[in-house]
Amino acid sequence: MAAETIWNRETLPKVMKIVSTRLQQRDLITLLLVSPSIHRTLLSHPSLWLVLDFHEMSNAGDRLVSALSLPRYRNVKHINLEFGQDIEDKQLENVKSKCGDSLLDLEILNLNGCQRISDKGIEVVTNTCPKLKVFSIYWNVRVTDVGMTHLVKNCRFVVDLNLSGCKNITDKSLHLVADNYQELESLNITRCIKMTDSGLQRILLNCSSLQTLNFYALSTLTDEAYKMISRLPHLRFLDLCGAQNLTDDGLSCIAMCKNLVSLNLTWCVQVSDVGVIAIAQGCRSLELLSLFGILGVSDRCLEVLSSFCSNTLTTLDVNGCINIKDRSRDQLLKLFPNLMCFKVHS
Repeated sequence: MAAETIWNRETLPKVMKIVSTRLQQRDLITLLLVSPSIHRTLLSHPSLWLVLDFHEMSNAGDRLVSALSLPRYRNVKHINLEFGQDIEDKQLENVKSKCGDSLLDLEILNLNGCQRISDKGIEVVTNTCPKLKVFSIYWNVRVTDVGMTHLVKNCRFVVDLNLSGCKNITDKSLHLVADNYQELESLNITRCIKMTDSGLQRILLNCSSLQTLNFYALSTLTDEAYKMISRLPHLRFLDLCGAQNLTDDGLSCIAMCKNLVSLNLTWCVQVSDVGVIAIAQGCRSLELLSLFGILGVSDRCLEVLSSFCSNTLTTLDVNGCINIKDRSRDQLLKLFPNLMCFKVHS
């Protein structure tokens, strides 16, 4: 009897704390039903209930409202609704009216693929999340500059912002972001087709702490904006896939970003050996480089890359670079002995 008491009071809580931190949300909730003692033990650890993950689930909006009504989620910090079904403005309004206090500590909100959410939904949800740091709303064509106005007004501490695929957002949003989030560390504006040099230049002027930038499929930007990327001393990840107006002059300026470790130049059709050589000489910590589809590069740029980046480069894509003659796996390994991935794109 004494041994059982010790097990229930001391050993079981310790074991459950170790095991539960390695479980997914669904398994953790199932454990609550095993026994009253396990139920009490799990609820006594608030750190286990800081994440709500309903990604790709049906009735995700209603699930969110139900979960946030439970006391154990009163301090939730991370909510993932990515591609959750049936997420609409009305569910976010219900969250605010029924359990808005549960979002006061929220730091991460993922609304990727929630295409029924409009500017009204953004207003409602951001109004309840003053501590929000990471906000992602990929692939939403209903959200406009109005929604971004609500975001910067209500959430003052955002450092990671993903607007990829939000095609109705314009330079006005980038101006708002630049003026209000000067500590921004990550920005994704992939396929935000209404943005121009003006918006990007404001970002690059004001947000010098940026470490990650995604400009995938933004063919309207020019060298005048790309050159200003050189103002980002902490930049580590840069995706310029499809930057049709990027020239060697612009790329030579980007080479001033000494801490760059990942650079995607896929289909940057105006780039030549000159620009890539500048990158090799300036970015000597480079680990990933994609030159996919660039006809203006040759074996010469690989030789220079080998001289400066052979110890760091682990991923190199030169597929479609028809003027690079020596691009078999064995030939590339001679130049870059640490290569593990030879193809980024299929």
